Amino acid sequence: MSARSFRPLWMLEELGLPYTLKMLPFPPRALARDYLAINPLGTVPLLEDGGLRMTKSAAICHYLVARQAPTPLNVEVSEPDFGRWLNWLHFGEATLTFPQTLVLRYARFEPARGLQAVADDYTRWFLARLRVLDGALAEQPFLCAGRFTAADVSVGYALMLAEHLGLEPRFSPAVRDYWQRLKSREAFQRALAAQWQAAADQGVSTVPAPDTRPPG
Repeated sequence: MSARSFRPLWMLEELGLPYTLKMLPFPPRALARDYLAINPLGTVPLLEDGGLRMTKSAAICHYLVARQAPTPLNVEVSEPDFGRWLNWLHFGEATLTFPQTLVLRYARFEPARGLQAVADDYTRWFLARLRVLDGALAEQPFLCAGRFTAADVSVGYALMLAEHLGLEPRFSPAVRDYWQRLKSREAFQRALAAQWQAAADQGVSTVPAPDTRPPG
């Protein structure tokens, strides 16, 4: 539950677009082998839109808002904050989510491998980079363009993962307030409810099984 697929799910709810949500046991590459036929990576999310298939959550968010433009969730090339928007959109995944996946793996799913030091190092790595948000949030409620955008969805998911890992108490006051604003959004709440309902309807456990496969 609440894997990277939550980003596009939240984005779909913000845009008010119809969708069909298919839940998979985690990790799908081990527990849903037939999924490899449509996504050889065995990862989530997978967006299917007609003949298109996309697997990168930040890219899917970008695709959705671009296809629905004009929308305030997008930042147009002509806007002054276009570059900042793109940077935050990808910062949420490449800088804030990646280190937490190592924490999740070695502190939660595979503690028997004795790599807690790796989890501790990447916890510090994540928290150090999280401080960058303080400057962006000093005089505005969201990251850029003076409004809530897809960049906030991307970074917001990283904060959601951090909360699951018990790191929220280590957020700065500005980041803690920002996270509260994000998760109080109606679309965020609808996305949460949608994934839990889909899991219940499809008989998928909300508790992930340990991923004991080697990295890679």
